[in-house]
Amino acid sequence: MNVANPADREPTAEPAFRAEGLRKVYQTGETEVHALRGVDLEIPAGEMLVLLGPSGSGKSTLLNLLGGLDRPTSGRLFYRDLELTGLDEKGMTRFRRSEIGFIFQFYNLMPSLTAEENVRLVTDIAAHPMDAVEALALVGLADRRDHYPAQLSGGEQQRVAVARAIAKQPGVLLCDEPTGALDSTTGIRVLETLATANRELGATVVVITHNVGIAAMADRVFHFLDGNIARTEVHEHPISPLEISW
Repeated sequence: MNVANPADREPTAEPAFRAEGLRKVYQTGETEVHALRGVDLEIPAGEMLVLLGPSGSGKSTLLNLLGGLDRPTSGRLFYRDLELTGLDEKGMTRFRRSEIGFIFQFYNLMPSLTAEENVRLVTDIAAHPMDAVEALALVGLADRRDHYPAQLSGGEQQRVAVARAIAKQPGVLLCDEPTGALDSTTGIRVLETLATANRELGATVVVITHNVGIAAMADRVFHFLDGNIARTEVHEHPISPLEISW
């Protein structure tokens, strides 16, 4: 493991994302909240990245900017050769639809739809989706395709959410506390699924977590503090999810 300043490290692969002077300021009444304070970063394509830091340090703000759910106050943000900060709303919608898969702590499944039908909500609008059952098989749930969310455990519902995110074969998976509501056994199963998506589909995976143990499975860890990346860890030999000390 090496600890480095993000500005000093040479990238090991083509950047999936690159940011220059990224700032985000929220106005709350007469108070300005500086969520990001001039962040420069590169995220190599195909890596698994974990974002660590206390609440309010800027992790979720960065995730929202990477996913096109919000826009920076200033600075520039690129996805490969595409400048996201130069897109209009239609362009940003196309970017999210084609390139980004979102996975959140709460599963956001439609209760009246089966697991397969929940996945098809994405495959019906994606340009080059995988088959919905194939996506469920990738997360180990092909045999639960006809079950409704209420008939699934919390871990199974989260894996359906993962299948839905990966079914459109996005370039990036953005995960906000994907194991936060799960026990250790179920959480590790979900992390195995994310590792599979990273390894077999080549997706760049970005995970926000408060579980420090999860960081050991990442290629790279950004430690956030007060709206900045305080330091970066680069793991030459990330561990398997099965080896995580929960």
